[in-house]
Amino acid sequence: MTKQRILVVEDEPTIAGAVVARLEAEGFEVALAADGPSAVERDAAFGPDMIVLDVMLPGFDGLEVCRRVQARRPVPVLMLTARDDETDLLVGLGVGADDYVTKPFSMRELVARVRALLRRSAQTASAESLGPLAIDRAARRVRVDGAEVHLTPIEFDLLDCLARTPGTVLTRAVLLAEVWDWADAAGERVVDTHVKALRRKLGAGLIRTVHGVGYALEPS
Repeated sequence: MTKQRILVVEDEPTIAGAVVARLEAEGFEVALAADGPSAVERDAAFGPDMIVLDVMLPGFDGLEVCRRVQARRPVPVLMLTARDDETDLLVGLGVGADDYVTKPFSMRELVARVRALLRRSAQTASAESLGPLAIDRAARRVRVDGAEVHLTPIEFDLLDCLARTPGTVLTRAVLLAEVWDWADAAGERVVDTHVKALRRKLGAGLIRTVHGVGYALEPS
């Protein structure tokens, strides 16, 4: 069986070495980059299935790495951050990151997050048409009125979750559990940020907000 590939982008040698060693021990093929420019180059050459990406990097930061990588092709991104500021975390999610871990973190938590992201990005079956919206789950492609829309992996998973029960209001807690595998509601702002990104790409009328509850896909 072909090993799944993970690109680790981290400039602190101790952390980088520990993360690479643990992921290799878990059976992944791992490449390492230590600054922004080399991360973008390594992504193009290595073609990883996902990226573990530090926010603070030499050259240019992890947010810019994420922007450039996602502009080329959608790939799951787990961000590593030492920052406690919620705004910084939401900016990272807004440029295409799918999840984050705040330093210091346990290797068990890191591996669990990595496996969850890889599992969610795995291809699932069949295409579905919902009004102007067409979702091809096998190819992980989305079209609106026939025009293809570029979504990040987590945006696709969020849309797919809403699309499986169109018209049904899903709470933020349910979306966190289904899309992010989070067991509590501490990350509700994460849901709001990604819904905002989906609306920007798909059009404002497809996702309905039920204030104080959650969201529903309304394709008709």
